[in-house]
Amino acid sequence: MEIELKLALHPRHRTQFRRHPLLNKITPVQHPLLSIYFDTAKFDLMRRGIALRLRYVNNRWIQTLKAETQSVGALTNRPEWEITVTDGKHPDFSALPPIALDLLAGIKLKRIMPVFTTEFQRTTWQIEGEQTQAEVALDNGNIYANDVSSDICEVEIELKSGTPEFLFDVAMQLLERVPLQVEPRSKAERGYILSGAATPAPVKAIQPMIEKNQSAGNVWNAILQAALMQLSANIPGFLENAHDTEYLHQLRIALRRLHTGARLAKSLGRAIPDWDQPLRQLMQALNPARDWDVFQQEILPAVLTTLESPTINTGIDDAALVLLQDTAALVRQQSQDVLRKPEFTRLVLDIGRGLLSATPAETWQQEVKTWTKAILDKRWEKLCKSCHGFAKLNASKRHKARIAAKKLRYVADAFAPIYGKRANHFIAALAAFQNELGYINDRVIGQRLLHKLPRKTASLGFELGRLSGILESSAAQHAHVPAALWQRLARSKLFWR
Repeated sequence: MEIELKLALHPRHRTQFRRHPLLNKITPVQHPLLSIYFDTAKFDLMRRGIALRLRYVNNRWIQTLKAETQSVGALTNRPEWEITVTDGKHPDFSALPPIALDLLAGIKLKRIMPVFTTEFQRTTWQIEGEQTQAEVALDNGNIYANDVSSDICEVEIELKSGTPEFLFDVAMQLLERVPLQVEPRSKAERGYILSGAATPAPVKAIQPMIEKNQSAGNVWNAILQAALMQLSANIPGFLENAHDTEYLHQLRIALRRLHTGARLAKSLGRAIPDWDQPLRQLMQALNPARDWDVFQQEILPAVLTTLESPTINTGIDDAALVLLQDTAALVRQQSQDVLRKPEFTRLVLDIGRGLLSATPAETWQQEVKTWTKAILDKRWEKLCKSCHGFAKLNASKRHKARIAAKKLRYVADAFAPIYGKRANHFIAALAAFQNELGYINDRVIGQRLLHKLPRKTASLGFELGRLSGILESSAAQHAHVPAALWQRLARSKLFWR
């Protein structure tokens, strides 16, 4: 079983990394590594979450088969079988144990062929604690597939003996001097992307690994682990393809799920984790980018359609459109910069280590449905109270109702896997209610964004004023959310009862 932390390093920081006080007194070992990854033409191994490679190191070929990865933040845990073989032309399947061969059942082994390679220089340091040992490796080189290549510059910290917490301790020390970044993707995953076998895509909510009869505390831990996995999985996509706004959207969903879980700690007799405060600060830092994404993709197209209607029939000045586009791009870049900072990496490591070493409180073992029912009942009662006399609520009270609906939605989504399909109808009704209230809020935020923009010329100010006026009119038209939406939700069967 391989347990490791993987972190990305910018090439310009390699010398700084090598001179780190944790490493500079240890004699490093260097050797080149050539790895050939194998699969079928239809990439059957990849589809099963299997990586099969032959690696040439120290004048011999090492065959490695790795099963599907389980990750918590930057920590990776996967089954692995490694043996020495005679050459690198083709894998030797006869040398695999039965449990590994079972993973390949149904695949025609004769059709397995090379699909991509990696070539890099590996520098390793052996780090020892009192009863622990880890290997720190700096890999620098390239991935090659289909006549294209991609750089490799990353740090792997692999556990050799002891507890996984030691990996986080080592990573934190390295992070004090070197700006490392979260990198959840293996070299194999990046190679498959480069070869065209896989297309990167935003990762939506990951179902927690909840087993029957688990305690409330273990379910809480599983919910947070799933949220941390979703967060980590969307980081590379947002940093490399920020124009795909869904990465940021899913990243923020993961942050909300983590925040919700952190607040639920009190119900289990635990203190709210120390990482919750920096988590909230991060959420606030990313809010402007998401606000601009919503404006650009959802609000502005509707406004332009209104301007081009027969009753108005006047488009918007190009200078205003350029200003909107440039501002959105700048804010998105600022959000990327936030995620590249060591503080964000430290936050992910803090959460991962905290979940790994969580110690049960007395209430940790309480029955899970008793726990979830108490929480859902409390949030449902707050929503009902805020929606009393819904048809007559003013804008301020409807905003409070939206917040109450949002908080209920967070915990309902988190607990849904425990209840299965019976939760779907209620959550759908809650989502429809929340989205309708959110429609008004998005347009109010849109007006605020427009008011903050510089009006360098009179014509630009006029155009921004027109946009703001249309948003104000649109919000006013939706000021009275149909009472039927609340009535539908109020009549829905509460899945937790």
